[in-house]
Amino acid sequence: MIRLLSTGHFAIIGFLWLASLFIVSRPFLPCAGETVKDREGAIRSDKAKMEKSDRWVYNDVKSGFSEAKKTGKPLMVVLRCVPCLACMGMDTSVLLENPKISPLLDQFVRVRLINANSLDLQKFQFDYDLSFSVLFFNGDGTLYGRFGSWEHQRNPQDKTTASFENSLRGALEVHRGYPKNRALLAGKQGKPVKYRTPVDMPGLKGKFRDELNWSGEVVKSCVHCHQIGDSLRLEQRDRGRTLPLSIVYPYPAAESIGMELEASYPLRLKRLASDSPVHQAGLRVGDFLLGAEGQSVISAADLSWVLHHFPDAGGKLELFARRGTRTAVVQVDLPAGWRLKSDVSKRVGTWSMRGMAFGGIRFVDLSDSERRTLGLTGDKLALKAEHVGQYNKHGAAKRAGWKKGDVLVGVESLRSRLSESELIGLILQTHSPGKKLPAQILRGRKEMNLQLPVQ
Repeated sequence: MIRLLSTGHFAIIGFLWLASLFIVSRPFLPCAGETVKDREGAIRSDKAKMEKSDRWVYNDVKSGFSEAKKTGKPLMVVLRCVPCLACMGMDTSVLLENPKISPLLDQFVRVRLINANSLDLQKFQFDYDLSFSVLFFNGDGTLYGRFGSWEHQRNPQDKTTASFENSLRGALEVHRGYPKNRALLAGKQGKPVKYRTPVDMPGLKGKFRDELNWSGEVVKSCVHCHQIGDSLRLEQRDRGRTLPLSIVYPYPAAESIGMELEASYPLRLKRLASDSPVHQAGLRVGDFLLGAEGQSVISAADLSWVLHHFPDAGGKLELFARRGTRTAVVQVDLPAGWRLKSDVSKRVGTWSMRGMAFGGIRFVDLSDSERRTLGLTGDKLALKAEHVGQYNKHGAAKRAGWKKGDVLVGVESLRSRLSESELIGLILQTHSPGKKLPAQILRGRKEMNLQLPVQ
């Protein structure tokens, strides 16, 4: 349902402005988990270069906040996993200060963080699976917004900065409106946390220190951001619990609710699935997204933050949109289980969940032509074991008799077509560790029964 508002209402979110820049789509290249060959050398080289910079504060958030308070500038904190190939092109473009973004960067105090060891988890809450993320703050600690793009995860050499440029503009616009716009920022602030820093978390505590070991093996002393999410999930499983979908599908992309966004600020709707909740609510291609759940949004990452905290059970998601000169409050009715539509197959954190849900198998959905070869219809479950792990918990499926190429056609009562991502969530939210689920497979054309070990 759309409720139209007067143009005067738009003054409430008057710091939002319009832009229409586009990201050029790129083919999928290496996965997010790939790293440079000399990881140790990459980190030390980055340190040597950045410590000499008079334009960046290196690995010192406290100094960044102090400088932002003193100068009145907004603070941007770039979190970058240096050894990871993902987002390398983006990182290079930002560090070399592309002429397009240099004038924007000059308006910020800039901090570069390369590890998560002593990260303040109350302030720094974002998509931990990304290897390049940015958080924008006021010097008093108020968060303005988040940036993190999966476009650059798909192509590490992609140096397109349109989405980042527009997020910078959005953050500056928010800064100019502060503190009058404080109410629109309240929902963006970090939520209460159980652990103050990553090194306080189970699985990491006692293994890592607050600081990197520059006199020894620095790579082994580094807490990677994705280990935060891994630790949250492992803590639940070690206690014999099922997993809430919010940690199986963290920070859902806009595609999870049926829309694709352009790299503009405000966010412009590029595509809408015809049967999606957002289309049924009345949104259309070309509409601008100005806010969500009472919060301003300066990037797709801000929308993902809102979705991350939306109930698994569904409900009415409130979006603020603009079409032409009119603004509207749009009530999007998200059904129960909406989060299952998130695609987590390329996330580095999903590898540990494959061990939990499948005993170490990586599944891919069979194509229509592959299905026809096996006499399977398009509406049925048909997930091929593309990889079967060999060791420890990731070797449990192999020990249960699974082989690469096996096709899963049934598990318990599930027979309808599902993606690997959907199946991970369905299993981990309903089954605690130690279960062995009855599974039906095809090995070649031979039907067999195996067990799917849940850990």
